[in-house]
Amino acid sequence: MKKTVGIVFGVAALLVTGYASAATMSSGRPSAVLNKKDCRVVWKAAVGDGDYLTRRNAGPFIVNWKMADGNRDGVITKKEFKKACSKGLVKGTVARGN
Repeated sequence: MKKTVGIVFGVAALLVTGYASAATMSSGRPSAVLNKKDCRVVWKAAVGDGDYLTRRNAGPFIVNWKMADGNRDGVITKKEFKKACSKGLVKGTVARGN
């Protein structure tokens, strides 16, 4: 009986730590680096004809705001966006034509 309780406790501990680890991995960590062309496409989708990306509109595109906003002025310029692309801080799906 003690052995069974120990095994159940061990499995539960593994499941809990595995879940916590999985949650941590998706919280603002760098992802795949976008190439220059894909970065331009995502910039256009994020900003359109604007000059900068605001935090309010960044959710679908920026993985970690603090790391991407290099000068901490509250907006991400095109230069900061390109740098963020090269560091894996920009996410986005780029549709490819067949």
